[in-house]
Amino acid sequence: MTTYKGINGTAVQNYAGNIPNPEDGQVWYDSTNADFKYQYPNVTSAGAWSTGGSLNTARQYLAGAGVQTSSLAFGGSPQGPATPQVGNTELYNGTSWTEVNDLTEIRAVLAGAGTSTSALAFGGTRFPAAPNGPVGFTESWNGTSWTEVGDLTSVRNALGGAGADNTAALAFGGDGTGSPNTGKTESWGGSSWTEVADMNTGRRGVAGYGVGTNTATLAIGGHNGTAIIGLNESWNGTSWTELADLNTVRRSAGDAGTTTSALVFGGEATVANTELWNGSTWAETTDLNTGRSYLAGMGTSTAALAAGGSNGTVGLAATEEWLGAGQPVGAWSTGGNLNTGRRLGAPSSAGTQTASLYAGGQEPIKANTELYNGSAWTELNDLNTGRSDLPGAGTITSALVFGGTTSIPANPGTGALNESFNGTSWTELADLNLIRRRSGGCGASNTSALCFGGTPAPGTQTANTESWNGTSWTEVNNLNQSRDQLGSVGIATAALCVGGNNPVTAAVESWNGTSWTEVGDLNTARYTLAAAGSTTSALAFGGSTGSDLALTEEWNGVSWVEVNDLSTAISQLGGSGTTAAALAFGGTSNSVATEEWSSSSNVIKVITTS
Repeated sequence: MTTYKGINGTAVQNYAGNIPNPEDGQVWYDSTNADFKYQYPNVTSAGAWSTGGSLNTARQYLAGAGVQTSSLAFGGSPQGPATPQVGNTELYNGTSWTEVNDLTEIRAVLAGAGTSTSALAFGGTRFPAAPNGPVGFTESWNGTSWTEVGDLTSVRNALGGAGADNTAALAFGGDGTGSPNTGKTESWGGSSWTEVADMNTGRRGVAGYGVGTNTATLAIGGHNGTAIIGLNESWNGTSWTELADLNTVRRSAGDAGTTTSALVFGGEATVANTELWNGSTWAETTDLNTGRSYLAGMGTSTAALAAGGSNGTVGLAATEEWLGAGQPVGAWSTGGNLNTGRRLGAPSSAGTQTASLYAGGQEPIKANTELYNGSAWTELNDLNTGRSDLPGAGTITSALVFGGTTSIPANPGTGALNESFNGTSWTELADLNLIRRRSGGCGASNTSALCFGGTPAPGTQTANTESWNGTSWTEVNNLNQSRDQLGSVGIATAALCVGGNNPVTAAVESWNGTSWTEVGDLNTARYTLAAAGSTTSALAFGGSTGSDLALTEEWNGVSWVEVNDLSTAISQLGGSGTTAAALAFGGTSNSVATEEWSSSSNVIKVITTS
């Protein structure tokens, strides 16, 4: 097979490591690792839904406004339209929902339009409070509170809505007193509603308050009084035009986007189906994780939000975030190799992608310490006592390693040793109170660290947690679940314990400086994994379920979502860095490999040269 070198020779730029800020497609020669490399954009090949932060108040028949990282959800009912409704309004920041000021008029099955700082809520149903049926109430949101403004001319619920802000909106369709399955359309000019041209087909349960503006929107699906339909109409500011129908008929779905690029998802009867609109046709794409109807949809066709809804029985708090095809995503690329291949060593937990330590490991037992500078590893002074199965804390100039074993098979009697690194050499300090190996650990420096979990004796696991103040270790509150071979990130006052064994678990716990709290589980249970980041933004990668994994998951402070895998399945590895720029190194079979994670839209690849 003809190679790149054979065709082009080496008449390309030489650089020691990865060239800074290369152009897409640019080829260079990495003289440090003797490789030709190039860069290309890394984007999603297909859209997918991931778990977002849950609403504080579970509900269905709610409305919404805004974009994926800044949205409002308001009104609705925990059970159904003929049960007490709520006026709760919540604001989403891309991670979690926060309660803000309630609607003035409590109601459900309403419509919404606008943004998180300039929104409109209109129509709906009141029950059991008067008028005990469809209403025309309209309220304007200014970013802080709701104010009652001019009512709809036609009272109704289960209607669609669209609009850029609280000064320009459109209301269409719905079910009103004396006018069921109406096609009526009204335009909001900032102070009052005006009737404009009706829809071609009157219906209720139309999806529409996530798509477009008052001059350009879609009315999608619904119920025409006889059956649930997939009809799709487009509004141009003057009249409605019928376009291509949905592939799956539905009503009360969520939607997002524009008249030329839209997404519709969920709907009755409790479907998870998601369809993408390109301006002329609908195409099936990746389903919601949880099928639902009567939900709120916000955002765009590439970054949408699905909030609340019904699973057919009760209102939901679940939120899902959509990332469309062709969007930038993170990926792993090849870094410089370790000088000494090994596994189960101690990384500097506060290290970065361009400045990290790796100390100890096996096999056999190692004392080696190496420093990564963003492209290559350099040997530094060894540990005083070689050991394996230990965690680390700190940075390249202020690090700590503690616990572990000095022999294979493991000798637990040596697992309390504690050494501090000052950027040049290691010094032995006060031992851990509890002898252990296979524990988790993290910390900002050699004067502030946390050790948790581990194996104090063969075949046992502990929940014990100890805090280091630069002089001694102090026992603090235990983990909720005993475990060993876990992943860990953070500092002495804010840490995550991720996965582990006892038995193999997906459980994640968060430390606030005083106690551990169980938070969202990994999607895949595993042990001997690595992690990087913080309590609010982390990566978990590699590990084993009995077989090595390449799996990478990203934590947003609420839940984990699968992202691009490591290039090679591996466990017993080290990790450091952040969710923007992480490092994975060493691992099973005494690996020398290093991989670099970038959350940017570029991937660096090695070209085979022989």
